[in-house]
Amino acid sequence: MEQNSGALKQNPKPNVPIEDRQNPKSDPTVIKGPRKKTKPTQRKVIQKAAAYITLIFVSLIMVGPFLWLLATALKSGSENIFAYPPKFIPESPTLSNFTAVLEYFPFFTYLMNSTIVAVLTVGANLLFCSLAAYPLARMNFRGKNIVFILIISTMMIPFQLLMIPIYILALNLGLQNTYLGLVLPHATTAFGIFLMRQAFLTIPYELDESARMDGANAFQVWWKILMPLVRPSLVTLAIFTFMMAWGDFLWPLIILNDQSMYTLPLGVQSLQGNFSSNWRYIAAGSIISVLPIIIVFAILQRYFIAGAMKGAVKG
Repeated sequence: MEQNSGALKQNPKPNVPIEDRQNPKSDPTVIKGPRKKTKPTQRKVIQKAAAYITLIFVSLIMVGPFLWLLATALKSGSENIFAYPPKFIPESPTLSNFTAVLEYFPFFTYLMNSTIVAVLTVGANLLFCSLAAYPLARMNFRGKNIVFILIISTMMIPFQLLMIPIYILALNLGLQNTYLGLVLPHATTAFGIFLMRQAFLTIPYELDESARMDGANAFQVWWKILMPLVRPSLVTLAIFTFMMAWGDFLWPLIILNDQSMYTLPLGVQSLQGNFSSNWRYIAAGSIISVLPIIIVFAILQRYFIAGAMKGAVKG
């Protein structure tokens, strides 16, 4: 016993093979220090700088026309708006063009008409597109994929091909010079159905089953379970629909002949005369018509990317 205890005292450490001793990674007693941060190579720095320069250049190209439009709206009558190279900073900025447009043209009437049409169109799209997408995403029935393919295929048909039959139908229904005549042709879109279907597919089916076990019907599952979970996609669809309805020019031009029902695009077009045009007034009217879109997007931009990415997860 004494000999054994003496042997244990002489060899307190366990026997470790020579190969493991030479390899510090296999030795549990070796303490690893913090990893050193690798410095980015010169090639990566150049690539990142080139990417930022390209993005800045493309952004300037896209923002340039809007900056010129804003500068034109702020220029006085003595300045040359067609000078080359263009001047983006007015010599004597003035708001007289904006006040003249609001004073001599019924722009508030056009603004109210555009707001009513855009709000009704957005509400109709959110309701009907989500209702149409719900069975395509959450129910099983024969021919479901065929119906979805047919709906998606209509995205390849331009609206200009359908305007004549829609216009004749609107005339027969007495919808000329009415808000319904402006809203109904865009009350639902194939893109909206596609976006909402993709959003519904990302939600687990177990939520539907648990809701039905609690006695919920299909409508309650759609309204109380699914709709709150796809809020980012709803906001994305609302932004796209609002931009489409707010900037629509061709269909209001066809269905409306009463100037009191004009929307903002038609109102801006009415600023152009038959023989001469005051481009400062047109620029001011265009800035006024674009501001609501910028405000809506600025408020809802945090939901926009989330909704677009959520709708693209499943196919």
